[in-house]
Amino acid sequence: MTQDPKTSSPSPSFSPARRWKIGLDTLLRALLVLAVVAMANYLGLIFSRQFYLSPQTRIQLSPRTVGFLKTLTNQVDVTVYYEKSDRIYPMIMALLSEYHRLDPHINVQAVDYVNNPGVAAQIKDKYKLMASVKNLVIFDSHGKIKVAPGESLAQYDMVGKTKDNKLEFAPVAFNGERMFTSMLIAVTRSKPFKAYFLQGDGEPSLEDKGSSGYSTFANYLREDFVDIEPLTLRGDNNIPTDSDLVVIAAPRSFSDLELTKIDHYLQQGGRLFALFYPGSSVNPTGLEDVLAHWGVLVEPDNVKDPPNAANNDGTAIDVLNFNQHPVVNALAGSALVLVEPRPVGRMNAANSTTDPLTVTELASSSEQSILYNRRGILPRAFPLMAAVEQSSTKGIAPANGGTRMVVVGDSMFLANGPIKAGANGDFAGYAVNWLLDRPTLLTGIGQQPVAAWRLNMTQTQMRNVRWILIGALPATVLVFGWLVSLRRRK
Repeated sequence: MTQDPKTSSPSPSFSPARRWKIGLDTLLRALLVLAVVAMANYLGLIFSRQFYLSPQTRIQLSPRTVGFLKTLTNQVDVTVYYEKSDRIYPMIMALLSEYHRLDPHINVQAVDYVNNPGVAAQIKDKYKLMASVKNLVIFDSHGKIKVAPGESLAQYDMVGKTKDNKLEFAPVAFNGERMFTSMLIAVTRSKPFKAYFLQGDGEPSLEDKGSSGYSTFANYLREDFVDIEPLTLRGDNNIPTDSDLVVIAAPRSFSDLELTKIDHYLQQGGRLFALFYPGSSVNPTGLEDVLAHWGVLVEPDNVKDPPNAANNDGTAIDVLNFNQHPVVNALAGSALVLVEPRPVGRMNAANSTTDPLTVTELASSSEQSILYNRRGILPRAFPLMAAVEQSSTKGIAPANGGTRMVVVGDSMFLANGPIKAGANGDFAGYAVNWLLDRPTLLTGIGQQPVAAWRLNMTQTQMRNVRWILIGALPATVLVFGWLVSLRRRK
């Protein structure tokens, strides 16, 4: 017998389980909408007219730093005393994290002096910091302390103006690795190397910050933990016994006594970085004769390389051809910019009074090069710099490993202005580190570009974006949820 449909009780539209499922779904959707609204309001509050996005979350260290870290055994505590909202703070932390990953002896602590004033006060007291100081990276190895100021860690360029019409600057290059590696060298080495910069014979000053001065070169040496001091050889002055390196840049003329002192220093296993100014081709300095005894020929002329001219009058040239040698191996694919360089190369036969030595021509001009004065010589490549190495002098091996020299036919390329052209600054570092026999530092550390994108919007565009984030986006989610709910009911 069939049941009469009119008298049968109607079945419920939804089972209890289905009602619970719908209720939970509705709750989750409501929470999602609230989250979107909260996020939109937050973005609306922090959204600025200009912002920067950087993809740099992992920084690859240069071979030079990696090589140094392999030799590091000292414990080093690094304190990043920095405001976290600073634009280069993420790059600093990413870089130091890589240092720590490669060498656990390096401990890194971040202290935000704005949001954590209590810990900041302890750091100030520990390192005797002034009350107004901010944005520092402090390296401490058993009480030996070096501080990297924040303003030296990045290079800034003007990118526009703020809402209140103030100039706005943004980081375009990051110098952190060069600075941090030099700080590590400074706090882990017992004493710095000592370099003397010859003065008194027309050489530029280490303090001169003009375009022809050598203050930038001096700063490069100090960053590599080399103390540099001026020295004159006039009168009874000799090259000090604690000298690890002598730099002679752009001398005008030497007395016989001064030349004798320089040659004696080299005979004792000295290290020399010699650079000639263009005018010395017609007014010899006397140093040319000393170098000839060591197998180096500094010719009385200047080189012009028309195909590789670096300026309108052709006085500056791009040097692209490098031989195999630790001083220039890392320069492959780069260019040095020299100004009227003198030819500097290997003599056909070294003076018989010296023990066997190695003279290597480091770089040369192109095959189309000519000379300024001797126009009769056909175009050809001319050597422009040379390295000299002698492991023993008169059968005796000096404690520092023997005589080394780097001789360049131009001095202007390391002056304050030109040193930043091409790979000039890198070459200076390679030459000095080879002369000091620091092979782990022969691979350079360049600036790292700060890759960023900037979004500019007018006030009207900003207002439209806010309404989209605060109103349109949450409303779209609500409508979409309502439509889905209607569809399910059907």
